[in-house]
Amino acid sequence: MNIGPLIRKARKERRLTLKAVAEKASISEGFLSQVENDVNSPSVDTLMRICKAIDVNPGDLITQASQQQQIILMRKSEWEDIDLSHTGFVTRRFFPPEERTIIDSAILVLAPGKSIPVRKDIKQGQEVLCVLKGEVELMLSDKKYVLAEGDSVHFRSNPASQAITNKSSIMSFVLWVGTL
Repeated sequence: MNIGPLIRKARKERRLTLKAVAEKASISEGFLSQVENDVNSPSVDTLMRICKAIDVNPGDLITQASQQQQIILMRKSEWEDIDLSHTGFVTRRFFPPEERTIIDSAILVLAPGKSIPVRKDIKQGQEVLCVLKGEVELMLSDKKYVLAEGDSVHFRSNPASQAITNKSSIMSFVLWVGTL
C-alpha cells in the first residue's frame, strides 16, 4: 500500500513543510521524508500522529491508499484518441505524480519533426525507450541513435545534452520508462 505519496500530497496541499509536520507528529524530518517516499513505514501510532499533524482522517487516507490502481492498461486502440497540442507532442503517463515513487513511465506521442523536452533535475537517472510505431532519433551527448519500430535502448540520462525527436513523416509512439 503506497500511503507515503498520499501523505506528501496532503501535506503539500496544506502548504506544510516537512519540518512543521515532523515536529507536530514528534518524529524526525528524515523519517517523515522516508515515509513520504515509501522507504519506511510508520507504526499505527506514528501514522495517527502524522495524520493529526496534517489534519487528515487516517481512515480516509487508508481507504484512499487501498483504492489506488494496481495496474494501468493502455490499449493500442486508445492511441487514436490523442489530441496533440501546439507543441507537437503528448506524454500519456500511466500513474499520477503522487503514485510515481521509483520509476516514471509514459507513452510519448510525437508529431513529425517534433522533439520532447528532457526531464530536468535528474541526477544519475536511467531511461528506456521502445519505439512502438514510427521512428525517433535519440541525441545523447554528441551521438545520434536512430530507433525504428521495435527498437529499444536503455541509457543513462544526460539532461544537459539529450533529445528525442521524431524524424519520420508519421506520428511516432514510444514507450518511455525512467528512474526518479
